[in-house]
Parts: sequence; structure tokens; C-alpha cells
Amino acid sequence: MNLLKNNLVAIKNLHLITSIIFIIPIALVYGLYPKITLSQLFDIKVETIDLKNIFRAIMGLYLGIAAMWIIGLLKPKFWITATLTNIVFMGGLAVGRVLSLVLDGPPSIYFLVGLLMELSFAFWGLRNLKKYGD
Repeated sequence: MNLLKNNLVAIKNLHLITSIIFIIPIALVYGLYPKITLSQLFDIKVETIDLKNIFRAIMGLYLGIAAMWIIGLLKPKFWITATLTNIVFMGGLAVGRVLSLVLDGPPSIYFLVGLLMELSFAFWGLRNLKKYGD
């Protein structure tokens, strides 16, 4: 019975765990060395302090959200809050990308994959909230 309960908890938390694994490296790419990584990956020239500041702030936002998800994993009473922030964060990113797709046209493959992942995480979180949210 205990093994079944542990498996259920693992399945319930998988969307948060996977989101953390997905978001932390992206945060670090945006903010750790933005001048190097963003120019190599996306041909974005990060040459001003203000632009570095923006990308480091984005990194902080992503890491802060990931911290909320970790809290939800470690403290079950915060699981619903963590799941809601996951849905809003991933859904918000996806809505922004869809808006850009409509207004600006198709982005590079990195951002198309990002859109699919963000939509998947948002809907997975919604599903889990309906299924496991008490």
C-alpha cells in the first residue's frame, strides 16, 4: 500500500519535476552569460548593461518560479499553489509565443519547440490539478 501511495505521489509531481528540469537550464542560458549564449544560440547581440540586466532579471524570474515548484514538491500543502503557478507561467509563455506567431510570423525551431513544451506543461498541470487537487 505504501508503494502504491509513493507511486501516486511521484505521478502527481511529475509535471513539476519535469518543468523544473526544463526551466532551470533555460534560466541559466538567459542570464548566466547572456552575451555568449544568446549570441551563439539565437544570434542576439547582448552588448549593453541594460540588456544584460533584462536577461538576468528573466533568469531570476525563472529561478524564482522553479523555487516555488520545488517548495510545492517538498511541502504538499503548497502543491496546488505550485501547480497553479506552473499553469500560469507556462500558459503565459505559450500565449506570448502564439501572439508573436500571429503578429511576427514563425520563429526559429527553438522557440517552436518551446511553444509546444509550454503548452504541454500548462495542459498537464491543468489535468493534474483536476485529478489531484483536493
